[in-house]
Amino acid sequence: MPSLTRVEATARGAAITVESYQVDLDLTGGGERFRSHVTIRFRATPGTETFAEVKPAKLLAVRLNGEDLDPGVLADDRLPLAGLGERNTLTVEAEMAYSNTGEGMHRFVDPADGETYLYAMSFLDDVQRIFAAFDQPDLKAPVTLTVTAPPEWTVAANGQLAANPRPGRWEFAPTMPLATYFFSLIAGPYHVRRDEHDGIPLAVYCRRSLAEHLDADAEEIFTVTRQCLDRFHQLFAERYPFGKYDQAFVPEFNAGAMENPGLVTFRDDYIFRSAVTDTQRELRATTIAHEMAHMWFGDLVTMRWWDDLWLNESFAEYLGTRVTAEATRFGRAWTTFALRRKAWGYAADQRPSTHPVAPREVADAAEGLLNFDGISYAKGASVLRQLVAWLGDDAFLAGLNAHFAAHRFGNATLADLLASLSAASGRDLTDWAERWLRRAQVNTLRVEVSLDPDGRYREVAVVQTAPASHPVLRPHRIGVGRYAADGTVDRIEVDLDPDADGGRTVLHELTGAPAARLLLPNDGDLTFAKVRLDPASADAVPLVLPGLADPLARALLWGEALDAATDGERPVTGLVALIAAALPAETEVIIAEDVLTLSRSLVDRYLDPVSRQGALAQIAEACDTLLGGAPAGGSLQLAAARALITATTDADLLTGWLSGRAVPSGLAVDAELRWAVLRRLVVLGAAGEAEIAAEAEADPSAAGAERAARCRAALPDADAKRVAWEIVTRNTDLSNRLVEATAEGFWQPEQAELTAGYVERYFADMPAAARLRTPWTADRVASLAFPRYAVAQPTREAAAVLLARDDLTPGLRRVVTDADDDLRRALVARTAIAATLA
Repeated sequence: MPSLTRVEATARGAAITVESYQVDLDLTGGGERFRSHVTIRFRATPGTETFAEVKPAKLLAVRLNGEDLDPGVLADDRLPLAGLGERNTLTVEAEMAYSNTGEGMHRFVDPADGETYLYAMSFLDDVQRIFAAFDQPDLKAPVTLTVTAPPEWTVAANGQLAANPRPGRWEFAPTMPLATYFFSLIAGPYHVRRDEHDGIPLAVYCRRSLAEHLDADAEEIFTVTRQCLDRFHQLFAERYPFGKYDQAFVPEFNAGAMENPGLVTFRDDYIFRSAVTDTQRELRATTIAHEMAHMWFGDLVTMRWWDDLWLNESFAEYLGTRVTAEATRFGRAWTTFALRRKAWGYAADQRPSTHPVAPREVADAAEGLLNFDGISYAKGASVLRQLVAWLGDDAFLAGLNAHFAAHRFGNATLADLLASLSAASGRDLTDWAERWLRRAQVNTLRVEVSLDPDGRYREVAVVQTAPASHPVLRPHRIGVGRYAADGTVDRIEVDLDPDADGGRTVLHELTGAPAARLLLPNDGDLTFAKVRLDPASADAVPLVLPGLADPLARALLWGEALDAATDGERPVTGLVALIAAALPAETEVIIAEDVLTLSRSLVDRYLDPVSRQGALAQIAEACDTLLGGAPAGGSLQLAAARALITATTDADLLTGWLSGRAVPSGLAVDAELRWAVLRRLVVLGAAGEAEIAAEAEADPSAAGAERAARCRAALPDADAKRVAWEIVTRNTDLSNRLVEATAEGFWQPEQAELTAGYVERYFADMPAAARLRTPWTADRVASLAFPRYAVAQPTREAAAVLLARDDLTPGLRRVVTDADDDLRRALVARTAIAATLA
């Protein structure tokens, strides 16, 4: 099917106004299909021709304004509609296919108990897999839903139940006007917990096999929900506008969550069945807050087209982090954002596929899907945080509230938002938006320092640069922290105005001041910019870092070290030495987890096999020290144990943990930790299929099936690799999650010789594999299956040959382009390291 273009959407949006959807779904048939019946009432310019979208397994009947249409006119999933009147009624009846890809109406059979669960995922243009629609974001309309399902099931949707349901029949009240991509439904023997807050009915749902785990965490989930609702009601004049607030944790979900009004859906990995760190609990809280922010940004006021995706995701990312930090027990959410989310944003913004936060043109919906990345989320949120620092919070919130009032239950654009913010603040945001929202790539802020003979600052300057391919300098409001050897800090706030100083801003406030042990630019993390320390400060990091009291400052210093290593400006071996020196003193679990995760990727790709082994030994030793000093049973202990498992080569230690021998006091070797240990043993060749099968039998859950698939793909065995590659490139029977788990487990740094032949096969097989699956799943599999550890020029040459083809899907082209750029960086770093050793 051709992707809907912006030109087509604009023309259709001008020609018709959708008044209502009456949807009737029959889910009782079993098998691979369900029945769909929809009546759409809409206005049109008389004589207009347009089309509706529907992706049926079998189109049964079409009726327009009382006249039957030939179902055979359906072409490329578009139903042409001609001779329209001022008021029109379209009725479409079809058999629709369930999916196993997390799109449309996803059907899942729980391996734990054999129960069947359904949920709808209508994003981005997949409501047409459920019922016929005018599937674009600016044709909003109320939806009235009726569902027929097995009487013992639970059914919930966007709207509230209109009355007590009859056995096997659920009738829902009309919703407020919804964009088509917000249609939501769950059906099956779901377990439910209910609550109420401030007049808003609340509910959380999950599969029955996860009921005990939801029950254990229900109060925490409801508490976060209540706290976030209260905070949003303090920030916004418009109260939550969609009646009830349900949250459903559903299986095999592609995204983290989806902001459907009245029934938000989450991946059910957020229902924790094993011990987790506070970082994971914070992530669940920020996800709850993020989706709740969408109730205003996205749901109440919806973007007109996908070029304004940032109006949804950047605001939800910013407000989700802010509200989590302000209203819940996770008060250090900005520390997590600084280290984890911004690293995602910086990486995305420096790749060949970079794009503006608010691109001028998104040609079609398929291109819109590609922009759900670290730019639209993390960079956009960072830009908003910078805007708040510049405008002030009162003016910012006044502008948002004016925006909601002006476009309530409608659609809006970047220009609409800027008008509201400019009016509220009294500032013209045209130039600011041009530089921050319309231009891609990231600036770097470097500190230059000169001292007088007495050790005082003669001059301190912040120099802003931009890559030659995107030569734009931006205004920044930043903090500059002066840290003493004992960790005490004196912080100033400065404005960087490249129009006034050409990008070199002298900090006159510091002239004559005693030199600090360490100068930290962007202290407080107010802007989106890479930072580089002056040489003396960089040398002081190992000494100062362990004693810094502020976790955000520690996160920023770790981020600077990780980024400098990523760029090849400093060797990865130096980063590993910093980990050995400073990480054992870390007390903030998010910092420990993210430093170990982000550095591990560099160690595995930037170092040759011999250097890698030495680096892993150092990391394992640091993890062991951290583990030994961490409070028993706490988050930091669990984070240290997980990192030790992935770094160690001591198979006896790991085997002992599985059997209960020499386990650190307080550490629970539960299902998830057992799978992590087993996976490492498999990679090391110390466990095989027999152990995987035994663990899978002991853990017959959906999560267990995914972990087993990942372990089987990681087996150092030629037959196992052959089977795994068949799954990755040809199998469409397995669900999205099982295929992704197989792709994730396939490549291992320790197995370069065994998998060498599959490097070329990736470039030969992936184009056809990408066309087998829907874009979301295909792109994810292509990314996971890329030979990321084959850091060699021939890999890049094979990528170049593939990218020269003209038959690649847009998603595969972007995946390979960006992965190849990561290889380029790794090769540059390896060359630099080799030069220093020569």
